Amino acid sequence: MNTPRALIQWGAGQFERAGLVFAHGTDNAIDEAASLVMHALQIGYDQPDEVLDTEVTLAERRQVEQLLQLRITSRKPVAYLLHEAWFANLPFYVDERVLVPRSPIAELVEAQFAPWIKPDQVNRILDMCTGSGCIGIACAHAFPGAEVDLSDLSCEALDVARENISRHHLESRVNAIESDIFAALHGRVYDIIVTNPPYVPLEEMQQLAPEFAYEPSMGLLAGSDGLDIVVHILKQAASHLSDHGILVVEVGHTQELLLACYPQVPFMWFDFEYGGSGVFMLDSEQLRLYQPVFDQVVSQRTAHQGCRGDKE
Repeated sequence: MNTPRALIQWGAGQFERAGLVFAHGTDNAIDEAASLVMHALQIGYDQPDEVLDTEVTLAERRQVEQLLQLRITSRKPVAYLLHEAWFANLPFYVDERVLVPRSPIAELVEAQFAPWIKPDQVNRILDMCTGSGCIGIACAHAFPGAEVDLSDLSCEALDVARENISRHHLESRVNAIESDIFAALHGRVYDIIVTNPPYVPLEEMQQLAPEFAYEPSMGLLAGSDGLDIVVHILKQAASHLSDHGILVVEVGHTQELLLACYPQVPFMWFDFEYGGSGVFMLDSEQLRLYQPVFDQVVSQRTAHQGCRGDKE
């Protein structure tokens, strides 16, 4: 194990034998080990591949081994060990106050949400349930003329988001706002509302791998069926969208239940080149057209009748 490449291969083997779960930015042992080895040896991703075959010192090897072993013994996600994660090809500071960025929405941001909205129509963007601020800050890069609000109920998450706003020098265009969904956003209208809200059902939350225990439960759990937040977003979004605006929401594995709740609503579901699913879009016209349905579902859930839509 005297080269970075050999250390990566060794680390990946150790990870697989330890039964680690790869769900926080990587999906395999090799990529997970590579990120730790390259960080420990200060190897940039832009350096030539030949660097991985250069000899390391004994001290460097021990430093790498310690970091790899820490991943195994703690089960802590790599992003928290390194205090950094990448989203839409941009670096973000992260710690246990926020979820590790990993949403497939990154592909939509990089494509400027084309063809569903014209870039020259985008003046204001809302990243709701922002966490680290990665989606909204990536939007600010994709739409350099737009103002962006990052909203979250967690004050601790907003502290991380503000750190990332400063890191990307976007203080003049990006604002961090404490808000429970739309509660503190009265009168604000956006051309794009994008959100990766909590959507994990209680039963699934109780079965998650140890790696997920480091993430704030507030950013994951959304009631018994995972839809507690999403139904309220759908109910209130229309009044905060411009006439040409779009709403983009990630619901992950709760997609099927959402469809059962709203069988008549024409959700547009995205396909992603680099993996991921469970992200839908509705435009402002659709949201207004189906406003009675969104109101009905929230009323039913408030009365503890669950999601019934038009089935009953």
